[in-house]
Amino acid sequence: MKMYTIPKEVESFIEKAEFGHFINNRYGGNMAKRYLEIINPANEDSLAKVPVAGSDEVDAAVSAARDAFKSPDWHDMSPDSREDLLHRLATLIEEKHETIAAILTLENGKLYAQAKSEVMSAARTFRFYAGWCTKMEGDLIDISLKQPQKKKNFTFLKREAVGVVVAIVPWNFPISIASWKLAPALAAGCTVVLKPSEVCPLSSIYMARLFEEAGFPRGVFNLVVGDGETGALLTTHKNVDKITFTGSTAVGKIIGKSAMENLTAVSLELGGKSPVIVFEDADLKLAAKSVAMGIFRNGGQVCVAGSRAYIQESIFESFLDMLKQEAESMNISDGFDPDADLGPLVSEAHLSRVCDYVEKADNQLRLKTGGHKQEGSGFYMQPTIFTAEDNNSVLASEEVFGPVLLAIPFSDMNHALSMANDSEYGLSSAVWTKDISKALECVHTLDAGWVFVNSIPRSDPNFPIGGNKLSGLGRELGKEGLYAYTKLKSVNIAY
Repeated sequence: MKMYTIPKEVESFIEKAEFGHFINNRYGGNMAKRYLEIINPANEDSLAKVPVAGSDEVDAAVSAARDAFKSPDWHDMSPDSREDLLHRLATLIEEKHETIAAILTLENGKLYAQAKSEVMSAARTFRFYAGWCTKMEGDLIDISLKQPQKKKNFTFLKREAVGVVVAIVPWNFPISIASWKLAPALAAGCTVVLKPSEVCPLSSIYMARLFEEAGFPRGVFNLVVGDGETGALLTTHKNVDKITFTGSTAVGKIIGKSAMENLTAVSLELGGKSPVIVFEDADLKLAAKSVAMGIFRNGGQVCVAGSRAYIQESIFESFLDMLKQEAESMNISDGFDPDADLGPLVSEAHLSRVCDYVEKADNQLRLKTGGHKQEGSGFYMQPTIFTAEDNNSVLASEEVFGPVLLAIPFSDMNHALSMANDSEYGLSSAVWTKDISKALECVHTLDAGWVFVNSIPRSDPNFPIGGNKLSGLGRELGKEGLYAYTKLKSVNIAY
């Protein structure tokens, strides 16, 4: 493995143990009652200890966000001034992207090149929504109310910021998914309390300082570190106007129930078991590389990963061989190794969970390749491919969130679509064919929030993402993602 020198700024950040909550533009939390240890998944070394926010810290963060939302410094700020702040933040993220990415690789294990790409993607998201600050729209409508003295109605719908937003983000893409929530919320004029994952909060903690450097008023952006107990304090808080959560369906259901207790608005981007359909007329070489990348990149720790591959019978065995070759050619190594194709999984607990799924599948299905964790230190897992005849297995129904692909043959398009839709999830999907009629029929029939034809599912700031069924509620990114942080005020003036 080629060696990589950790930037001095990263070492300094970790050595100073400058980890804590960021409330009212100040770091704190050194006197916490509980701490969480952050582990480097590549070598199992301890990176740092971070405080766990309790009720006092959560109350302080929500109160700071509420005060900032009411403050003229933010509430009455002109749209173009908010735009300038978001652009300045994007510039700072770009300038510090290597530092943030290095911290992200250390705590998460993902490839350094992919970490840099993620951070730069976040900067682009902030720039995209900076442009929307000056483009919020309402509507002028006609109504039929009869007014006395022959007066007329002047009626319009006005969009306003929803208020204080709690944003809870996962560990797999902690910086980019945070930007999906923070950028539109701030562009709309909301204030935010962010809770990063307890598994890898360090990159978010570092990034928090950039909000102050960019010039955001105190309390507009706040961050609290913690685990599930901290999340429960946030999602049940009575002074929160909106909850946005990305994570597992099980936790999303709990948050949804909590939100209803206070009638708090909620957006949920949850689990997936995304199908990929490969027809015999597809560009098979490109499809094989793409299907492999779609499930194995980031160790399969991707909510839109194509974990179910439905392959036409006539090409099933030959395409499987191509997938096997792609999987076995991947170099598994530390995320800082420039020759690495796969880094470690995020934690020992998650590696154990994935291995449990593989063990269950090994008793039911045919193993094509992989199926084992790598020996030595670190939480490494081989790219794994199983085959089955139908959907009647745990790998077809449950989200593994690891580098594990299930391949199933199909006879015709109706057979493929029936199996693809036979899931309680509906987040993403992909279709590989050169026949536009087949492609459009699949687009029409697939029950998923995303459908990609002849490409890998990837995000873009102007491309809404969200799931059907148990994959969530609402949409993020695009114009829809902005308006998710607004509320409508209906106004009628008699004149």
